[in-house]
Amino acid sequence: MVDASFNSVKALIFDLGGVVIDIDFNKVFSHWADFSNRSVEEIHSKFTFDHIYEAHERGEIDSTEYFQSLRNTLGIDISDLQFEDGWNSLFIGEVPGIAGLLQQARKKLPIYAFTNSNRAHQKVWSQRFSETLSLFDAVFNSSEIGKRKPEPEAFQIVADSIGLEFHQMIFYDDSIDNIIGARKLGLMTVHVKSVLDIADSFKDIFC
Repeated sequence: MVDASFNSVKALIFDLGGVVIDIDFNKVFSHWADFSNRSVEEIHSKFTFDHIYEAHERGEIDSTEYFQSLRNTLGIDISDLQFEDGWNSLFIGEVPGIAGLLQQARKKLPIYAFTNSNRAHQKVWSQRFSETLSLFDAVFNSSEIGKRKPEPEAFQIVADSIGLEFHQMIFYDDSIDNIIGARKLGLMTVHVKSVLDIADSFKDIFC
C-alpha cells in the first residue's frame, strides 16, 4: 500500500528490474559457470554488488573494465564476449500483468521509469521490452544520469527533470534500500513484492 497521503500525487515512478522486468542473476552465474568450468555456487559466493559494480551502474567505467574486475574477483578467465553473453542473460521477461497496469495508470497520471542499470544491460532491455517501455513518459537510467538509487542526488535529478517536488510522486521499487532512501526524501512509496502490490495501490490512488 501507499505509505503516505496520495492526494497531491502528480506522477508515478517505477523501477524496472523486479517491477516491470523479471530478472534472475542465477542465469548469469550459470552461463559463466558453463564457460569457466566452475560451479554456479562458487561463482555466486564470490560475486558481490561492490563499488566497481556501482561504478559500472553510474557509467563511470565501461563493461570491459568491469569484466576485468570480475576476472579478478571471481577467479575465472573467460572472454569479454562470454562475460557479456552471461551478463545479458539476466532478463527473463516482462512481469505478467504489468503492461496492463501501466496502461491503466498512464490514462490518469504521467508515468516514469527509474532504474539502476549499466549501458550493456540498457542495450538489451531497451530493445527487448521497447513496447512496454514506450508507455513511460521518460526512462531514467543511472548510467546516463551518473547517480544511482538510493543516492539522494539520483532522486533529485529525476524530480528536477520531471518538474515536481518529492511529495508529489509515488515511487515503486522492489528494493527496500531504495524504498527507504526515497521515503527519507519525502516520496510516497510502494514496496513491490509482487504485481499485486501495484494493483492494490491503484485502488487507492485512482478510486
